[in-house]
Amino acid sequence: MRDVVSHNLNGQRLGRKGRETRERIIAAAAELLAEPSDDGLITLSEVARRADLRMGTLYLYFADLTELMFAVLEPVMATAEAEYVYVLREHWADEVLGERTLAFVTAYFEFWRKHSRVLHLRNTMSDRGDDRMMQHRIRSALPVMRLIASQMGSQPTVVGNRMSSMSTVLMTGLERAATVLTDSRAPVLVNEPSNPLDLVLQAEARLFELAIRDLRQQSSD
Repeated sequence: MRDVVSHNLNGQRLGRKGRETRERIIAAAAELLAEPSDDGLITLSEVARRADLRMGTLYLYFADLTELMFAVLEPVMATAEAEYVYVLREHWADEVLGERTLAFVTAYFEFWRKHSRVLHLRNTMSDRGDDRMMQHRIRSALPVMRLIASQMGSQPTVVGNRMSSMSTVLMTGLERAATVLTDSRAPVLVNEPSNPLDLVLQAEARLFELAIRDLRQQSSD
């Protein structure tokens, strides 16, 4: 659910027109992110032009690009549960572990493919030192890492340090793979075709499966 914003940055209560203007700015940013781009970046001035607003008006609603990105990301991240997190909710039995890890990895990649521009921009801003975007990135991943760790215990609720560390490594690798796989520039930059997607997803799923089986064995010893 989207947070309800009741006032602009000057402290003025938002009426119908103010709410519409704010949504117009968010929609303009989302439109720009849906279009091809050489560097994947957008600027507030581009958003203002697309929304047909003056910069002064935009600054009444968003202090900087990070705040605007939070507003764009909010409805995207709200779909994460239905798009891939749900796969982790049910304990994966040993006999279907390979099938379930592949289902999760595939669903996660599809989420990234669907929302690649906004997720790439979030990570780019994070990598360039935006602490608030880094915090958003971590907060988004932590619940997923906890669910992955819970799959590693002999009981679904058992989570130890080794499991937590392994889930962090696995999730970091999966996010990096999704970042590269959804970047259209990657084949050009490496000057060769990218690996077939299904083989990469199978490889990622196999890493999850092996790690989970190993930690389950250790936790039951």
